[in-house]
Amino acid sequence: MSNSSRRDWLKSAGLYSLAATSAGRLPANDRSEEAKTVLDIGSRRELFVDHFLIDRLEGTRLELHHPQLAEGAFKLDRPWEGVYCGYTTVFQDEDRYRMYYLGYPVDPPGNYTCYAESTDGIEWTRPDLGLVEFQGSKSNNILLAGLPECHNFSPFLDAKPGVSEAERYKAVGGLPPKGLMAYSSPDGVHWKKMQEQGIITQGAFDSHNVAFYSESEGCYVCYFRTFRNGIRWVDRCTSDDFLNWTEPVTMDFGDAPPEHLYTNSTTPYFRAPHISIALPSRFMAGKDAVSQEMKDELGVEGGYLPPGSGFNDMPLMTSRGGNRYQRTFLETFIEPGIGYENWTSRSCYPAFGIVPTPDSDTQLSMYVNRHTGYPSAHLARYTLRYDGFVSVHAPFAGGELVTKPLTFEGDRLSINDKTSAPGAVRVEIQNAAGQPIPGFTLADSAEIIGDELDRTVSWANGSDVSRLAGRPVRLRFVMKAADLYALQFGNR
Repeated sequence: MSNSSRRDWLKSAGLYSLAATSAGRLPANDRSEEAKTVLDIGSRRELFVDHFLIDRLEGTRLELHHPQLAEGAFKLDRPWEGVYCGYTTVFQDEDRYRMYYLGYPVDPPGNYTCYAESTDGIEWTRPDLGLVEFQGSKSNNILLAGLPECHNFSPFLDAKPGVSEAERYKAVGGLPPKGLMAYSSPDGVHWKKMQEQGIITQGAFDSHNVAFYSESEGCYVCYFRTFRNGIRWVDRCTSDDFLNWTEPVTMDFGDAPPEHLYTNSTTPYFRAPHISIALPSRFMAGKDAVSQEMKDELGVEGGYLPPGSGFNDMPLMTSRGGNRYQRTFLETFIEPGIGYENWTSRSCYPAFGIVPTPDSDTQLSMYVNRHTGYPSAHLARYTLRYDGFVSVHAPFAGGELVTKPLTFEGDRLSINDKTSAPGAVRVEIQNAAGQPIPGFTLADSAEIIGDELDRTVSWANGSDVSRLAGRPVRLRFVMKAADLYALQFGNR
């Protein structure tokens, strides 16, 4: 691209003045200080769900996106399920999807751990397990019954290297005074306690407590419900063997205001497992959005939704390990939605688990309990583009993003991005001090237009970036009417 063409493109994007003064963005000594801290991202996929990679945004902003309601509602209409089902877990297990959830009938009252499965995450079946008797019959999909653990039984597929086939599936569940109990299973259906003592005993536990093996941290982690200064909060423990756990550590929410977070649904994101996505149920305690008359008219069952029983929505939190949640956005991620049934207690409860959508190489699925307490109670499915939680958004006027200094592995850079028809993205690679590297300057960058999950970035001399691997560099994205969701270095 000639200098005049470059100027014309930057002017059309509203960025010429930024580019013209780019050499003086920060004093040289400031850039030298910043260059002392270099992020090593290797070949990991990095999402812009927080400010981890970001040094500077000019004319751009982080923008929260919202999942869309999709087909695949699972109606909770069996006698052993009831309208107060919840605390759902969903995960992919090779060619099937497994679902575990609380069956909580009003009459007769009881706690049951139920199981369903699917080949596509959309249509679900209840296998006839023949394990637990309900009203004189074992023809049902109940796994466990009666135990305190059934109230919030939360399984996961153990990703720890070398895990025994007999303990390939693990779960936590329980209430005070014993606390959380440890379970294991060879097949995800037949479960046994791993010991008679609770593994974590300091906590409230009276909602959905979740555990998994963190590949990035090399240990098991458990996130569970506690109280801190009268506020429903989240604590965390870690373990090397799933039986012996550290003392609870309170999760730090940064500068976010204290809010009742009744569940946390923290799960490693399957395309970038070093990043955990948390979908908490934010609880507005002691309040009502729907009158008792309307609740009764809609057919609320069992008197479980008395005055002041509250309502909730679902924000988005993320974590890169340790006891810190990033609350980049306080706004709602998934809204309660239209309908009075969605505005009473526990009618916007997220499932534990985010999974790829089969027969689609572009979408993920997540699940939310809806209409809790009413005859229409069901589990709803929502979809989102891969990595699409948050983007760096550039308006029509244009803007740019510059990353912190980083090192990488691989010979190509790919991005997950979307532009409008008049929009575009260009990428410059700079040294740690912020100076463009010859051959990878903005003038050399090929214009990126369109909507792709894995777009290889190229320059005038091609897309090979291997000669820069291992060297501290910055990435500069100059954007117009575009969204940048993620980036990743790697090999072809």
